[in-house]
Amino acid sequence: MRLSTTNLSIELSGRKVLDRVSIDLQPGEVVGLLGPNGAGKSTLMRALASLLETPDVLLGDRALSTLASGERARKIAFLPQEKTIGWALAVRQLVMLGRIPWRAFGQKPSVADEATAAEAMRLLDVDGLAERPATQLSGGEQARVLAARAVAQDTPFLIADEPASGLDPAHQILMMQAFRAVAGKGRCVLVSLHDLTLAARWCDRVVVLDGGRVAADGEPGKVLDADLLRSVYGVTAHVAHEAGKLVLAPLALSDGGRP
Repeated sequence: MRLSTTNLSIELSGRKVLDRVSIDLQPGEVVGLLGPNGAGKSTLMRALASLLETPDVLLGDRALSTLASGERARKIAFLPQEKTIGWALAVRQLVMLGRIPWRAFGQKPSVADEATAAEAMRLLDVDGLAERPATQLSGGEQARVLAARAVAQDTPFLIADEPASGLDPAHQILMMQAFRAVAGKGRCVLVSLHDLTLAARWCDRVVVLDGGRVAADGEPGKVLDADLLRSVYGVTAHVAHEAGKLVLAPLALSDGGRP
């Protein structure tokens, strides 16, 4: 099953945010969605998650917009940028909310639901917080709990909008490891990132947006180079390889001025 769109254009408040964007997401891959602020990443993710009205997104050969809400929730999990939790639920209960699409109304969680939620909490390193009220956690802990809920939804596609933002380096790596584990089970993860080295080391493929258009789409080692960083981000960067993986360190604005 594939999640795709071809020549998708979206206007918001009279401004073209996406301009003829094409993307094809395949099972078993982690795809990094990159680009500067305002490039259209969040809009594309919301469209792919069926949060914007558009007939141009396909799940297999069906328009995503034709699926009932329950069926969409069993196909696509969406983790938005906003990571604040407003419900004073225990972490275990909050993560279990990800299992709702798989249960009949009023049905209690099954043993399988419990196991799926427990595995998601383990992957995101929040199993030790299981009985803590989620509203009493730090911002980074709340972000990981919400990621665990999305993982627990156990959908073929997981779309995560800047999930690593605000996390310490160890938990950024842990989150990407979790996404790789998800992809290893034949699911697809689309994750937007600003850390270029994180994207290069953990993503099978990166899609780079610039001004609402796709500037590049391919393997990180073939796409992320000094020329692209200069043209898309307006920076010069140190590009190297460590243990066979790409390392990118932005150094300065490419023209000495504003990006």
